[in-house]
Amino acid sequence: MLLANKIAVIYGAGGAIGGAVARAFASEGARVFLSGRNLAPVEAVAKDIVSAGGLADTAEVDALDERAVDEHLQSVIDTAGRLDISFDAVGFPNAGILGVPLVDLGVEQFALPITTHATSYFLTARLAARRMVPRRSGVIMTVTAQHSRMGIPLVGGYGPAQALKESLTRHLSAELAPHGVRVVGLRPAAMPESGTIKDAFEPRRELTEMTWVQFQELLASRTHPKRLMTLAEMANAAAFLASDRAAGLTGTTVNLTLGALDD
Repeated sequence: MLLANKIAVIYGAGGAIGGAVARAFASEGARVFLSGRNLAPVEAVAKDIVSAGGLADTAEVDALDERAVDEHLQSVIDTAGRLDISFDAVGFPNAGILGVPLVDLGVEQFALPITTHATSYFLTARLAARRMVPRRSGVIMTVTAQHSRMGIPLVGGYGPAQALKESLTRHLSAELAPHGVRVVGLRPAAMPESGTIKDAFEPRRELTEMTWVQFQELLASRTHPKRLMTLAEMANAAAFLASDRAAGLTGTTVNLTLGALDD
């Protein structure tokens, strides 16, 4: 198995992306420590993993709270002895942000996704690195979206937030890779199962007069295989990137847009 005996922490594990990554990591042999602001969905993911024969622990952790993240990581170290993988899949509600033209968007609304994503990724990465550097081993990961590289209307600060995370991945790697810690990201195409493109579609429904099916078909038409990515495909790629077989990858965000974006 790709991640046999690895110790992984997943932030935002109760969400669709975090949950899929947690299941993939566990199926490849990792012991996963799942966290989120709301414990119920995190425990549901853990139940699935344990039912499938995997190892999963849960905790209620606000990834924007430095003390909470630090204390949780220390509990992981105390329990498992080390930290091998840190994966940030933290999200936030899009209501009042998506669907609003930039010229009509308030400064606080624009800044919210930027500060939320930047803070969670920076805190979780920095605190994980402090545990990984002494061992000269570890992988820090996050997930972004094609908004980081494309000008897309009506997404507020979401696109700049994704671009910031990809830049932070490069800067973290420049400092941490010499100490044996890799930093990598994934940039998947729209995944209907995640609900993210559903959030993007709703404010466009009246403007475009498209149906949900037509909207998915439009997005799929931009990819090479003319389909959208699945959560399983994204999560399997994450498991590979977290493994020792991807040792040559750091300081980069892997393009999983099925050809919709050129490298």
